Amino acid sequence: MVFRLIIVLFFFSVGVFSQENFIKHKISKGENLTVIAKKYGVKAKDIQTANPDAPKILKLNSVLLIPNKNKSLITKTTAVAANAAPIVTPGSHEVQAKETLWGISKKYNVSVEDLKKANPLLESEGLKIGQQINIPSNVIADQENPFEKSPKTEDVEVSREVQPKETKYSIAKEFGISVAELEKQNPVIKKKLKVGYVLTIRTSKEKADAIQALKETFEIKDPTLTPEQIAENSTVVRDSSTVIRVENHSYLIDRLIESATGNIGTRYRSGGTTKAGFDCSGLMICTFSNFDIRLPRSSIEQSRIGMKVSAEEAQKGDLIFFKTNGRHHINHVGMVVEVADGEIKFVHSSTHGGVMISSTKEAYYGRNFSQVNRVLQ
Repeated sequence: MVFRLIIVLFFFSVGVFSQENFIKHKISKGENLTVIAKKYGVKAKDIQTANPDAPKILKLNSVLLIPNKNKSLITKTTAVAANAAPIVTPGSHEVQAKETLWGISKKYNVSVEDLKKANPLLESEGLKIGQQINIPSNVIADQENPFEKSPKTEDVEVSREVQPKETKYSIAKEFGISVAELEKQNPVIKKKLKVGYVLTIRTSKEKADAIQALKETFEIKDPTLTPEQIAENSTVVRDSSTVIRVENHSYLIDRLIESATGNIGTRYRSGGTTKAGFDCSGLMICTFSNFDIRLPRSSIEQSRIGMKVSAEEAQKGDLIFFKTNGRHHINHVGMVVEVADGEIKFVHSSTHGGVMISSTKEAYYGRNFSQVNRVLQ
């Protein structure tokens, strides 16, 4: 009985030994022992030794056993019988079911390209279950979590009061979340966003700190200023030309342009100052009022504030004025959004196209150009 058990264990260990130390290769058209040996980095003689019964002329689709160079030899039959885990050599990895090159590269913190360079056969053969591949790194994998652990960001809750003319979209964009997420955090605003309602918004600590810093920078400290001098800034200075002096000038200009161009496609409406429709001066009023800067109602009145500059000195955020339809006085206004090579591009509300971006290179606007005013400095 003992003798029979020993024989069974012996053949079992031999079978396992063979599976662990050989790779099965199906012969394809045009292959010979030399080609196959080169593919696996072994000698043709080793393949012949492993396949003593193989014919001298290889048959298509027949199977050869290829010695597995990278596999550690399992020498103890008792370890095999006890289902011990195979020993993996340092710098190698045994391919498991459903594993990919990308997953393995993340596990060992190396690039896919480096894996391919260390294992040339991967280009032609691809990954195979049970295959041993070389790992070109001394980094020890984290077996519990093979993927890189991204640092956790700390979330905080921020209270935010809804201001006039604000939308769910603008508030969500401010905190870097979607409108759906904003409504999920504040179910009461799903039907209507009410002015004065205090929202509770969960966001990253970094985002909350940035918003708070921006709020402090743009806090207005002088409540006695006239409407034309109110700007979303900590230092707003009155001067005789009604130029509104602000810090963080470029940031405020970019926000103004973003606000104005966000209305592109809105129809023209005489006397309009909302998304239901804008006239030219109404678009400017709405844009600047979003940042607590109040402009006069008409384009001719707006042409009298700020400081006149030449077309060559025009900058983003300046107001640009025109005398159209043969008029002798200013009757159209836009805001400069880009200046390059003598061309001024501006956003405005046109009677024939609504809110759009036009250029002084267009014959109509080049012919009717009047002046450029700088209202922020």
